[in-house]
Amino acid sequence: MAELKLDGRKKAAIIVAALGPEALKGVFTHLSDDDIQQITLEVAGLGIVDAETRAAVVEEFRNMAQAREFLVTGGMDYARSLLEGTIGEEKAVEILSRLQGMLQRVPFEFMNKADPAQICNFIQEEHPQTIALILAHLDHATAATILASLPEEERAEVVMRIATMDRTAPEVVREVERVLERKIATVFTQGATFAGGIKDVAEVLIRTERGIEKNIFSELEERDPELADEIKKLMFVFDDLVLVDDAGIQKSLREIDNKDLALALKMSTPEVQEKIFRNMSQRARTLIQEEMEFMGPVRLRSVEEAQQKIVTVIRRLEEAGEVLIAGRGGEEDEIIV
Repeated sequence: MAELKLDGRKKAAIIVAALGPEALKGVFTHLSDDDIQQITLEVAGLGIVDAETRAAVVEEFRNMAQAREFLVTGGMDYARSLLEGTIGEEKAVEILSRLQGMLQRVPFEFMNKADPAQICNFIQEEHPQTIALILAHLDHATAATILASLPEEERAEVVMRIATMDRTAPEVVREVERVLERKIATVFTQGATFAGGIKDVAEVLIRTERGIEKNIFSELEERDPELADEIKKLMFVFDDLVLVDDAGIQKSLREIDNKDLALALKMSTPEVQEKIFRNMSQRARTLIQEEMEFMGPVRLRSVEEAQQKIVTVIRRLEEAGEVLIAGRGGEEDEIIV
C-alpha cells in the first residue's frame, strides 16, 4: 500500500471524490459552510489520483472510523486491543494517538471566534479567578483585548491570578463552561486542562496598550515585585533586539559595556548581530568582533547574564519613552510625525 504523504484536506478531498455525488449530499449536511468550501476547492484541484493512493486513503479513513467507534464504546484500552488484532500494534497506536488528538477540544475554544466585546459582557460580573481561568485559555490577542476592557482596578488582580495559575481541576473547568453555556448556548465536553502561567501573561501584556500595561505593572510591583520582574523578562528577550528602532539601538549602546556586548553577541543570531553592527561605527564594530574572536569558549550562563543586562537597558529606555519597539501594543498611535 502506498505511503501517505498528504495533508488532511487532500485526504478529505480524495474521500469525497470516492464517495460520489449522492453519498456526498449526506456528508455535507454535517459540515459547516467554511468546511464545504475548503473541501470543494481541494476536490477542484485534485487532478488524477492513482488507485493505490485512493485505496490507502480509504483504508485509513475506515481504520479511523472503526477506532473512533471502539474508543467511544469502550475506551482506549478496549479500542487498542481490538485494533491490534486487525491492523497490528504499531498502526493501532498511531491511529489512536491521532484520533485522540482530533477528539480532544480546547476549553473555551469557541470564545476565540467571538467578538471580544461580547465576551466582556459575558464575564464582567464574574469573580477575578473565573475571568483569569477564561483568559488563560483564549488566544493571546483576544485575551489582551478583553484584559484592556476590564475595570482598571481589576486588571492587575486578573493578571496575578493567571500568572500563578497551575493545573485546573476538570470539574472546575466544566462548571465555568456550564455557566457560559447558559449564557451563549454552546456545549462543551472537556478533560483536565493546563493553562495560565507567567509566559501566557507576558504574551497577553505584549499585545496590550502601553498605557494599560504600565498601570498593571505599577499595581503588580506593589503587590509582588518578583512576579512583575519575571513577567517583564519574558516580554522582551535578547533576540527581540531586531525589533528595536535604530535610534534606540544607538542610544542603548552608549550605556552597554563592550565586554558585555561581545559576550552577549557570542551566541546570538546573525540577525541580532547585523542589527547591532549596523548601528556601530566601523572602529567600534571591529573592536567588538575582535573581542568575540579572541574570547575563546564561554559559559552559557555568562552569555545569558550579559544578554539580560542588555535587555534591562532596553526595557528601561523603552519605559522612559526613549526607545521604540516594533509590534508593541498601541505604539503606532503614540508616534507623532
